[in-house]
Amino acid sequence: MNFLLLAPELFTTDSGIPRCLRLYLKALCDITAEKGRVRFIALNDANIDSADLRPYTGPTLAEWSACNRDKKLFITEVLKLSHNTQFLICGHVAQLPVAWLASRLRPKLRYILVAHGIEVWRPFTFLERRALKGAHRILCVSEFTRREILKRVPLDENRLLVVPNTLDPLLEAGADAAVISTSQPVILTVSRLSAADRYKGIDHLIEAMPAILKTAPGTKLRVIGRGDDAHRLQNLAREHDLGGAVEFAGFVSDAQLRHEFARCTFFALPSQKEGFGLVYLEAMAAGKPCLAANEGGAPEVISAESGLIVPYGNVPVIAEACIAMLAKKWDAQAILAYARKFSYPHFRDRLAALLLP
Repeated sequence: MNFLLLAPELFTTDSGIPRCLRLYLKALCDITAEKGRVRFIALNDANIDSADLRPYTGPTLAEWSACNRDKKLFITEVLKLSHNTQFLICGHVAQLPVAWLASRLRPKLRYILVAHGIEVWRPFTFLERRALKGAHRILCVSEFTRREILKRVPLDENRLLVVPNTLDPLLEAGADAAVISTSQPVILTVSRLSAADRYKGIDHLIEAMPAILKTAPGTKLRVIGRGDDAHRLQNLAREHDLGGAVEFAGFVSDAQLRHEFARCTFFALPSQKEGFGLVYLEAMAAGKPCLAANEGGAPEVISAESGLIVPYGNVPVIAEACIAMLAKKWDAQAILAYARKFSYPHFRDRLAALLLP
């Protein structure tokens, strides 16, 4: 069985979709073993370092192409590399019309869409709708995302399957040493700090801090991430006279991020539009509970033993929930056990069952 993976990018950025698709690439290489070949095409990547690629591939990776944002080259490469391919895995709905075109030229080719979240919670273009109707399967990261697609396009419901995201084994490997916390209460949040991502709820965490500090003095809110909205968020913290209670740490490496998860008391991201919320899993892989909003796919990721769900944008309730999470003695081992339900082997085996005869 030969597979071709299409991705907007795999290594240019470290946001959720590239991280998810790297694990799809790894799983495809693992499940083909010696019985097939895997190829991939990344639209936005310019050059792919073999050191970055090695952890996510194997001997069955036969060929790849990095198109450096050249859409014409991308289409040409798809049509070329789809030769002698049984399954095309499309990592973003914007690339689905190209997959549909390839299937028209190669009638035996079947294509599958990976639907992540916000990119499919919208009306579709004519070409996207046509391509969605021709998809062999649509793999949705959450039931919420599955429902959002079905609201907008009349499709056979049996072709839309929920395949949750998985933990990166490279991050999971550090989990055993992760449950260490500090004596000072630390609320950790990780997000792009861009104006386009204000729905992430970082404002609401900052606005909740005065009430939190009244009950739990000395608590820190540690904000990891960078973007064009960072200055506004820093000003918001100053307006609330929070001083050193809110720390903006900027960008951190994967190794540093594991350390941040290890030293925090709990993780919070009360976001409105998470298709799944891979970062919650990463926190739980460190044995840490999570706070999320009751929107999008996040409530499907967090269980009663691994965190709390709050109304989106309700600052007083967010503050109360944070205070409750600081006071509660969480069972780190139960959280780790829950996180293992989303382990890479489970994800790989689920994908193999869907793709292999």
